[in-house]
Amino acid sequence: MTSPATSFLSVRDLKVHFPTVDGIVKATDGLSFDLEKGETLGIVGESGSGKSVSSSAILGLHRRTNARVSGEILLDGVDLLKISDEDMRRKRGKDVAMIFQDPLSAMHPYYTVGNQIAEAYRVHHDVGKKAARARAIEMLDRVGIPQPDRRIDDYPHQFSGGMRQRAMIAMGLINNPSLLIADEPTTALDVTVQAQILDLLQDLQREFQSAVIIITHDLGVVAEMADDVLVMYAGRCVEYGVTKELLTHPEMPYTWGLLSSVPDVTGDTSGKLLPIPGNPPSLLNPPSGCPFHPRCQYKDKVPGDLCFTTLPDLLPGQRSQVHLKRCHITDPDVVFEKEVLPEIAPDLVEER
Repeated sequence: MTSPATSFLSVRDLKVHFPTVDGIVKATDGLSFDLEKGETLGIVGESGSGKSVSSSAILGLHRRTNARVSGEILLDGVDLLKISDEDMRRKRGKDVAMIFQDPLSAMHPYYTVGNQIAEAYRVHHDVGKKAARARAIEMLDRVGIPQPDRRIDDYPHQFSGGMRQRAMIAMGLINNPSLLIADEPTTALDVTVQAQILDLLQDLQREFQSAVIIITHDLGVVAEMADDVLVMYAGRCVEYGVTKELLTHPEMPYTWGLLSSVPDVTGDTSGKLLPIPGNPPSLLNPPSGCPFHPRCQYKDKVPGDLCFTTLPDLLPGQRSQVHLKRCHITDPDVVFEKEVLPEIAPDLVEER
């Protein structure tokens, strides 16, 4: 991680807790990371690990809920948690924008695609409807919508899944935001459309020099898009590092499990996947010590009862000071049985 004083986006000790009748749900519990303009951070983890909750906090979407949000979210030196609701509204969509994972539900079914994109532009610019419509047509053309001057008057249900996702990207980028958050941008799309969407995001990022956070469970997407990877489990970061280094030399058992559960299309077709046993922990009542210990097959390699009683700190791993892990295992190369990890990671990152 770079210094908070120099980073374009610096998140420090972010906590998002939801009070319920049964207790406090700690959806995000002390998350920190940095991101520079022109770079991409991939956030991965199972459902319920806190990925989307964290990104929603950056956008200020928890302000009108009962969530208790604390920490720091510094965007170009401005703490987004301390500014007023009106100032946050001005920044949302202009300085920081989001592409949601389900464009059919994110877009209003009663308004045309063009009206919704043009409205996102007019909120932040003092222009008329004609100028906003022209800008919307320009953006639809930029994201590869055929005949944009005609399709601008279609409704969301008249677009295919891939075209709706392109329209969401157009809406997110219409104000040239400095930070773009893409929440599962390729979910429910076929592989060909997925590749087109990822190529489009990369092309537009190079053009606008935006900082990008891509939230996904797909390690192939991470290998294709991300410069750095942050692995989340039970609301916390459990591993953080440069994409190639983290995917080829993971140092935390949970990351190892994520890689082992990915099929190897170039290997033995009769080989079995190695899923992570058990289920993610309850964020209402997480386990003591390391939250992954109920599912970890290596906890007996750690002396004493550290895994059961003590939460490990996020510290540098064996190979690099910028490769961080939250694990009591000091030397993964000695403890881990290398033969259980499929040889998939080198294939994932060979093009990077």
